[in-house]
Order: sequence, then structure tokens, then C-alpha cells
Amino acid sequence: MSASEALGAPSAAGLGEPLLRVEDLRVQFATDDGIVHAVDGITYQVHRGRTLGIVGESGSGKTVASLTTLGLTRQQGAHISGRILFEGRDLVGLPDEQLRAIRGNEIAMVFQDPLSSLHPLFRVGAQLIEAVLAHRSVSRAQARERAIELLGLVGIPDPAGRVDNYPHEFSGGMRQRAMIAMALANEPKLLIADEPTTALDVTVQAQILALIERLQRELNMAIVIITHDLGVVAEMADDIAVMYAGRIVETAPGSVMFAGPEHPYTWGLLKSIPMLSGPRAQSLVPIPGTPPSLIRRPSGCHFHPRCPYAQPDHARIDPALEPVPGKDDHHVACLLDAADRKRLWAELQAGRMPDQALAATGLGGARP
Repeated sequence: MSASEALGAPSAAGLGEPLLRVEDLRVQFATDDGIVHAVDGITYQVHRGRTLGIVGESGSGKTVASLTTLGLTRQQGAHISGRILFEGRDLVGLPDEQLRAIRGNEIAMVFQDPLSSLHPLFRVGAQLIEAVLAHRSVSRAQARERAIELLGLVGIPDPAGRVDNYPHEFSGGMRQRAMIAMALANEPKLLIADEPTTALDVTVQAQILALIERLQRELNMAIVIITHDLGVVAEMADDIAVMYAGRIVETAPGSVMFAGPEHPYTWGLLKSIPMLSGPRAQSLVPIPGTPPSLIRRPSGCHFHPRCPYAQPDHARIDPALEPVPGKDDHHVACLLDAADRKRLWAELQAGRMPDQALAATGLGGARP
């Protein structure tokens, strides 16, 4: 079994066929400067009632992959290959009319910025009513009752009174709740949440995540949550996929990922998170450099220019996503030996800086 065939399967054993399965998805955009390889051959799956967290820095391809699932990159002239199977139907080749019947009804998305996603000149209730009428044969009065019900469902006080408010009359947290209400208007089977807690204060973040989890239990939805915040996926995700430069570089069940991550990029993301359990004076360790251009990608391992542990061969060999030895539910795309990866992570866990971890493992001084 190849890595792409095994991806996500062991952690979902006994759950039957996945609701959504993405296979070798590639999304490219032609520009004056060259081809943007926004998504470069990713494979993942998600089952009913489970949550997949897709994490990575801005520009790693997380949002483009999900927009492509909804068919929203077609109008941008994207070249799309691979398969996106939703209940066995390939959405990539589906006609626009059939895809519109699925989008917003069976698959819904909570977009990153609720203020720009809600039309400022229309009342919140009117936009909810439109979402209901687009997919249901009900009267406008029934759609309005549904809009009020939805606002109450997501915890907005006095929903009958607030349904006629404009978006600017809602706080940031309330606008995000309204976006979730709109996504849930037709009780979708799959909810895609793109950075649902961005720009919200910590208390509201916790409320939004608790709301999404409660609605998932009530509706048995599958959820794909897109974020750069590993704290969010630690709270919610059953499975995690880490993306870098348009590719998935590591994937595992949430408990496995946090107990023993295998990719240096995942280490960097984890070491960038403030820890309450550590010493107060302990410094965060940011990932050096900046994400690469998706037009002129680095040779070999795309992460090697930023990787403190890169060896000379890493600049020319492109690693494949392969199972971690002895762990069929954990895959990683890294050229470091598995034993060296474990030693390096153990040193980092002990509080060593990357250069100290390299020295301790005897891998130092070999940067490409």
C-alpha cells in the first residue's frame, strides 16, 4: 500500500467509506511571472462525525485546496487535476449546475473574514434567508423563521430582534456566529471552517470552537478546519495534516502528532507556541526565513532552505510522504533518518535550541 492510499485510513478504521476523499489534488494558476503551484499533489480523507485539521503557514495551500473542493477556484482560471470524491462523486469533473446544488447544501464553508464575507448593505437575516431559499422549497416567511432559529442555535441573544440588524451592528464574534449559522442553514454533511477564530479574543475563540463541536455532535457533520494555530487543532481535530509549499509533509491522528511529531516543520510550528508548563523566561523558537515562492520552489525538499537540520543531499532529493517505521497511521515526508528524528525531537523537548540538538546528535555542520 502506498502512502497516499494509506493516508488517514488506519486512524479511521471501522468508520466505513470516507465522506470526502481528496486524491492527488493539484491546483495551478498561470500568471505573468510563471505557474503558481498552489496545491501540489495532496491526498486526505475525512469521515462523518470526525474532524480533520489542516495546519500550516499562510501561503501553504490550505485555503486553495478547500476552495477547490467547493469549485470556487474554477472562475479564477485554475488548472485542476486529481480527484475530490464526495460520497463517491468526483467534484472536479462535476458540471457547474450540479456543483452549485451541493455547495451550500451538502458542503458549506465558514470563510476567514466574516466582515468581508457578509454583504454590508443587506441585513444579516436577509442573507440567511437567501441561503435557505437557494436550496429549499419553502416560503419566505418559513425561511425567515429558519433564519431566526439558526441565529438562536449559534447563541446570538434575542435572535428575533437581531435578525434585521446589519453586519456592522454585530460584534466580531457575533458576525462569526452569523457566518456559522449561514453555513449550517441547510444542515450540511461537511463543514469547512477556514480560520474560524482569527481576530477574535481568546474567550470568544473558545466559545466558537465549543459551538462548532456541539453542532458537529448534533448533526454528525464531518469538519475540515483550516488554521495556522496548532492550539486550535489540539482542541478539535481527530486527525491532522501539516501543509508546506502546497504539499502535505506530515499527517497523523491528533494524539500521535502531538506526542511524537516527525517533521522539522511541525517541530517549528510546535516550538512557536507559548507553553504554560514551561519556564516563564523560556524564549519561543521561530522558524527561520519565510515561506518559499510557489512559482520558483526550492529544489529537493522544499523546506530545506529553512530547515536547521538539513543535510547536503536534501537540496536535490525530493522526499515522498511515507509511513513512519512501526506506525501505519503516521506519515512524514522527511529525508532525515527516523532514529535521528526521534533523537532531535527528544533534544528539543528537553529545551535545547536547534543548533544544540544538532550538536548532541552529531548532525551539525552539514548545511546544504
